[in-house]
Amino acid sequence: MAGPLDTELADLPQALRWREWMARVEAALFAAAEPVGREVLARLVGRDCAIELLIEDISVELQGRPYEIVRIGGGWQFRTRPRYAQAIRAAQGQDDARRLTQGEVLALTVIAYMQPITRGQISRLIGREVNRDLIGRLHRQGLIARGPRSPEPGAPYTYVTTTAFLAQFGLETLRDLPDLEALEDAGLLRRDSPPPEGMPIAGDEP
Repeated sequence: MAGPLDTELADLPQALRWREWMARVEAALFAAAEPVGREVLARLVGRDCAIELLIEDISVELQGRPYEIVRIGGGWQFRTRPRYAQAIRAAQGQDDARRLTQGEVLALTVIAYMQPITRGQISRLIGREVNRDLIGRLHRQGLIARGPRSPEPGAPYTYVTTTAFLAQFGLETLRDLPDLEALEDAGLLRRDSPPPEGMPIAGDEP
């Protein structure tokens, strides 16, 4: 039975030690389906290892490769580079990626900024009914998830965005969303009105 992982690698020269730490971190990221946080990566390397610098060195070696390491949701993850998306869909026999409808964009924008928020509250902000089917489509795409129940009568579910939402729109955290106050000051968004059509959001059953 293998013993505990030797993280310090004190018997190795500094250069080889760094290379081994790089390989361990790269392997952990490669094997993970979700972003891997600092606390997990810290289990693989020495106490004095600067994880950001380590990942920078891995990223340099990945230049020219069709995949990269990105920081998402408070961790790091391997992701294929956007310019290869069409080739990947073709290899998997998929049609072009489904684009979000205007209604889905509006609902997703409200959820992103106002979460946790109920379907009724989303409807009131948008100014028209947001039905269960629309919420279900966003849920099945992994862009939103159920949040805590609201204290409103009937205790409806609230909705929140997910790590997949951050990944799809290239955000590390929700703090990377366009500043809400700046958008309001510019007249592009009001808390008491639906988000504008030009809002910069790209493109089981609840």
